[in-house]
Amino acid sequence: MSSDEYLESDIAIVGMAAHLPGAPTIDEFWNNLVGGVESVRFYSDEELLAAGVPREQLRHPKYVKASAELGDMELFDGDFFGFSPKECAILDPQHRHFLECCWEALEDAGHTPEKIDAPVGIFGGCGMGSYFYFNLCSNPDLVDSVGLFLLRHTGNDKDFLVTRASHVLDLRGPAVNVQTACSTSLVAVHYAVQSLLSQECDFALAGGVTIEIPHPEDLHITQRTYTSPRGPTYHPEDLH
Repeated sequence: MSSDEYLESDIAIVGMAAHLPGAPTIDEFWNNLVGGVESVRFYSDEELLAAGVPREQLRHPKYVKASAELGDMELFDGDFFGFSPKECAILDPQHRHFLECCWEALEDAGHTPEKIDAPVGIFGGCGMGSYFYFNLCSNPDLVDSVGLFLLRHTGNDKDFLVTRASHVLDLRGPAVNVQTACSTSLVAVHYAVQSLLSQECDFALAGGVTIEIPHPEDLHITQRTYTSPRGPTYHPEDLH
């Protein structure tokens, strides 16, 4: 197609990123689709018992011994994004992966923030913040030292997902949270396109994230250790 055939209303997708069960990148996800790779993991009774699932629950006919497990869910390079170790441990894994995917999508497009001399918009949403209840509220010392308000708002509230990413990446365009249940990512893409067409921004990021906590969901693990690849390991109960 020649340049004469392009319309002013045409929108180009120039970069993508994803962290998915069995596929930490878009290329691996596509290879899994082509190869018919099953990314749902099935667990043995021994694994489930070791994880603390009651034996009587395993015997229940409706109990499903499987989960779509997100590999390296606990990893986050906080140093790269300017987070302290304590901030990393407080930050909901959904927010961590969304932030990483935003950077990876920009990198895939060849337009990292410092190379873009134009406003970049961002539109997205996330699932329920279960990490806040399971891993932070269960640590009374952390709650007393930081406070529920800051714990909820600085690292776990849905409303701060895209505004934080916009601030950390210095995007300088509209940052709008979208929450429409299962259609959140698709609606985010729609609003990103509308923002581009109305010339609110020259580039736009759009997407969504959902990570069930405890993870994997069926293993009933309620305490997790979170790691920054460039720093030590931290557990929420150790933060004061």
